Amino acid sequence: MNRLAEIDLSRRLHKKEASERLDAALHRLLRLRLMLGGQIGDKRVGPPLCVVFEGWDASGKGGAIKRLVRPLDPRHVRVAQFAAPTYDEKRHHFLWRFWPVLPGWGGMAVLDRSWYGRVLVERVEGFATEEQWRRAYGEIVEFERTLAAEGMILVKFWMHVSEEEQLRRFQDRADDPLRAWKLTPEDWRNREKRAQYEIAVEEMLERTDHPDGPWHVVPGDDKRLARVTVVETVCAAVETALAARGYDLSDPAPGSTGED
Repeated sequence: MNRLAEIDLSRRLHKKEASERLDAALHRLLRLRLMLGGQIGDKRVGPPLCVVFEGWDASGKGGAIKRLVRPLDPRHVRVAQFAAPTYDEKRHHFLWRFWPVLPGWGGMAVLDRSWYGRVLVERVEGFATEEQWRRAYGEIVEFERTLAAEGMILVKFWMHVSEEEQLRRFQDRADDPLRAWKLTPEDWRNREKRAQYEIAVEEMLERTDHPDGPWHVVPGDDKRLARVTVVETVCAAVETALAARGYDLSDPAPGSTGED
């Protein structure tokens, strides 16, 4: 299990190249989102799209999500964030609380954290028993396969940053009055347990990577590269799914998407 070690965190994108690639990818994404919703193209309502973000604290999830949804009408995408389950949520199976936010046909949802908390923070911090988190790998894979069988396009990201870059971002947040709220004592405690979390992440990547829900590990030390990678990866996943369903993906004339 060494998938994280294989990621080249030294890669960088020049500002001009990053801007050009991001703009092109966002245009692709806008067209694809409208095709999924049946607003353009042959007006078929397409399959649901769910994009899942996991990653280290300060790994750039928020910035990547912000760019991903930037060209989209707020009516066409839902962004949901998950923290620790409430008392009532803990009375149910751990997957129960995620069902209400999942997109239906023609819909799109972006999840900031997800059901993978069971095999990450709940495992490392002891919030789930060993029997519970070990059983969860199979439950998660079957859950995702069920969603895929109904047509869902599932794109999963692990945002990866080095310990050094994470520390630099922590310190930047601590020194910025408008961002200090994003840094909590829990973030520092999690950082101290990074070795334990790395073991959990590697096992998660190994045991829950499957054809219906492959993991995309994004090098995040360079924020430009991470954001471009995320949007381009989502576009590629949607294009593959739509092409398999016979959609015409040829690019129309500029400005014909119908969005402001």
